[in-house]
Amino acid sequence: MAKRKRTVGSVATELVRKSREAMLSAVSIYNNPQIDFKSELFIVTAVISWTYLLHAYYRKAKIDYRQIDRKHIGKHKRVLKTQYGAVRHWSLEECLDCPQSPVDAVTTMNLKFLIGIRHEIEHQMTTRIDDQLSAKFMACALNFNAAIKKLFGPKYSLESEQAFSIQFCAIDDNTIRTMLVESDLPQHIKSFVVQFENSISQADYDDPRFSYRVALIPRVGNNRNTADKVVQMVAPGSETANAINQIILKETEKKKYKPGTIVKQMKAEGYTKFTMTSHTELWQAKDGKNPKHQYGATVEGIWFWYEGWITVVRKHCEENESLYTTPTSVPIAAVAEAPRTA
Repeated sequence: MAKRKRTVGSVATELVRKSREAMLSAVSIYNNPQIDFKSELFIVTAVISWTYLLHAYYRKAKIDYRQIDRKHIGKHKRVLKTQYGAVRHWSLEECLDCPQSPVDAVTTMNLKFLIGIRHEIEHQMTTRIDDQLSAKFMACALNFNAAIKKLFGPKYSLESEQAFSIQFCAIDDNTIRTMLVESDLPQHIKSFVVQFENSISQADYDDPRFSYRVALIPRVGNNRNTADKVVQMVAPGSETANAINQIILKETEKKKYKPGTIVKQMKAEGYTKFTMTSHTELWQAKDGKNPKHQYGATVEGIWFWYEGWITVVRKHCEENESLYTTPTSVPIAAVAEAPRTA
C-alpha cells in the first residue's frame, strides 16, 4: 500500500500542535518548584514554540521560510541544508524580520529580548534571573496565547490549560526586603538588559506585551461568591488600580546595589581600570554616604547604593575616560543611562 503523501495543511497543523505543546511545557517547567533551571528552560522552549508557530503561519500563507544561500542567488535558489541533508528553516529572528510577519512590533520586541538573553545563557551557566525577568516571561506566554488564537482559531487557546501557580511561602515585608537586596542579575545579563531596555521608548517599555507586570496584595473578600478567588484582575486606569499603584509606589523601596556590582557595571561599560579603590575614593570625595544626598542606605548594618549614585559614578567615569579606559576599551554608548525599574 502506497504511503499517503503529507499535505501542506497537515504539516502546518502538526507545527501548530507542537508549538502549543512546547509553550505548555515551557510554562509547566517554570511553575515546577522542583526545577532550579527554570528560566533558561522556559526561554529555550518558548523560542522553539514561537518558531514552530510562525513556520506554521508561513507554510499556510505559502511563504517560503527555507534558508537560502545568499552567496549563490541567481536563477535558481540554493537551499541550505544541515550536515545530514535536512532543509534548514528560518530561525525565530528571521521569522520576525520577515516583512510578512504577523507579529506586532511590541511582541516582536519582547521575543527579541528573550532571544538576546538566550544568546547570553547558552554559552555559560547563569543564576538569579527568575525573579528579575519573570514579567517578560509572562508577557511572552500571554502574547503566544493571543497569537495562536488569532492565527489558527480559539480551539488552540491555552487559557484553560494552566492554573495560577501556588506558592508555599508567603511574601511578607522581610521577604520583599531580602529580594530587593539580593536580586542582582549576573553582570553579563544585566549589561544586556540595560542596553536593550535603554534602546526602546518609554511607551514600549511600559507596554504589557513587552513586560507583563502585576501586583499581589492580600485581600479580604466581602462577597461570598468571589472571596475564594486567588486572583482578581483590576482594569488598568480604574479607580481601584490607581489606588493600588499609589500604595505600591509609596511602599516599594528603591533598588539597592552592592559596591562590587557598581564596579563590575562600570567595567562592563568599558571603564576597565575603575576599581573598588576608585569607587571608595569617589564616594569619600563626594561625601556619598551623607543622608542629605540620598545616594544609598544602610540595611542591617550594610551600606547599599541607589541608582542615583550609579549615575554619579558613570558621569565621573565619562569625565575621566582616559583615566579608566585603555586604548582598546571603549565605553558602550547604549548603556549611558541608568537601568530603568519596573
